[in-house]
Amino acid sequence: MEKPLILKSDVQKALAQAGVRQGQVLMVHTSLGSIGYVCGGAQTIIEALIEAVGPEGTIMMPTQSWKNLDPETGVHWEVGVESYQAIREHWPPYDKALTPTNTMGAVAEMFRQWPGAVRSDHPARSVAAFGKEAAYLTKDHDLSNIFGEGSPIGKLYELDAFVLLIGVGYDKNTSLHLADARAVYGSKHLCTEHSAVMENGKRVWKAYDTLFVDGEDFEQIGCAFETAHPVQKATLGNACLRLMRQRELVDFAVEWIEQNRP
Repeated sequence: MEKPLILKSDVQKALAQAGVRQGQVLMVHTSLGSIGYVCGGAQTIIEALIEAVGPEGTIMMPTQSWKNLDPETGVHWEVGVESYQAIREHWPPYDKALTPTNTMGAVAEMFRQWPGAVRSDHPARSVAAFGKEAAYLTKDHDLSNIFGEGSPIGKLYELDAFVLLIGVGYDKNTSLHLADARAVYGSKHLCTEHSAVMENGKRVWKAYDTLFVDGEDFEQIGCAFETAHPVQKATLGNACLRLMRQRELVDFAVEWIEQNRP
């Protein structure tokens, strides 16, 4: 089955229809394959986004490299338990200029390498940003504070940013993790993660405590949110664009989580 041909002008039109404007701070989650045949691929999407927010705006994307976690968490399902220790000893340490993304999509993978883009230092849950607020958003991404106050996601809230979903659902909406961090509920707990990092010039397998999050109910939260709040939408090829104010989403999700999680 043939895919619709999408030109840069089509992307620009859809972004405008969804409500993307000059000066916005925008957290973007994208599935390039869901759109159709984009002439120019990821480059076309990134160029259109940067131009849409202009020199006073900022684009941020998740650039997670979650393979750099302990095999016990299930991220290295391709090998058996007998290989776990070797992975712990030999997995390459995080290098924000080099380490590739894992399942973040072609757009995010190109974006992290975009001239002028800045990537945060978290070895498994990094973000990359381009524009006016890029340095602020990506600075001091603490190992134990992945999605909470003062993290890149927390800083989006401070800046009254927007979230743009392009062909993906709320299960990819990282901002919901900030609500998870803020909400109070009985089953909330910490876990210990491990990642390969460079410390004092040497590779180490670093342990750090962080909030356990799984996002299994994020689609439910998104559905409930859209019944209560206006979400601007547009169509781009086969994909739906959704634009929402991050503060509204996070505030709603905190209440939802506290009412619905055990």
